Amino acid sequence: MTSTLPQESSRAASVSRDVRDEIEDFLFHEAELLDRDEHEAWLGLLTSDVLYLARVRQTLRRAGGSGFSDHSMHLSDNYTSLQMRVLRHQTLSDWAEDPPSRIRHFITNVRVRQGEDSGGYQVTSNALLVRTRADEAKSETISAERQDIIRREETGWKLARREILLDHTTLPTHNLSFWI
Repeated sequence: MTSTLPQESSRAASVSRDVRDEIEDFLFHEAELLDRDEHEAWLGLLTSDVLYLARVRQTLRRAGGSGFSDHSMHLSDNYTSLQMRVLRHQTLSDWAEDPPSRIRHFITNVRVRQGEDSGGYQVTSNALLVRTRADEAKSETISAERQDIIRREETGWKLARREILLDHTTLPTHNLSFWI
């Protein structure tokens, strides 16, 4: 499986500053909800047909391809599976997140292009997550590029697709029980 989002070019159709600012605010609001463990509210930012993907990165020579597996995924979720993960966080059997992680999302380098369908925008951003657990002094850091499709719907901006391109070939964390 290769990324369905085209590579960004300097000639990409520009969008108005107002749209860019609204989408950037949407991404910052999304990060804030995730940082505060407000996962049910976060689900409200997703379309019912959302896809949330993170393919496994491979170390390849330049001629070997994109550097991401066509067959292996760290995450491959739709709305129902994301909803189930949120519901699981609310149970006593979510040992991976009890006590909950403290996570901080840093979202930068937001680029917005007009999407192929009306109302949809192709949004690329960089994400840096810092995660601490319990009373441990060490923290875990994850960095990635995110390729999103964000649509304006009647109730506001919604995330329709996210493909996470991790910078890591080996995850620097025990699990991915959180959202990037």
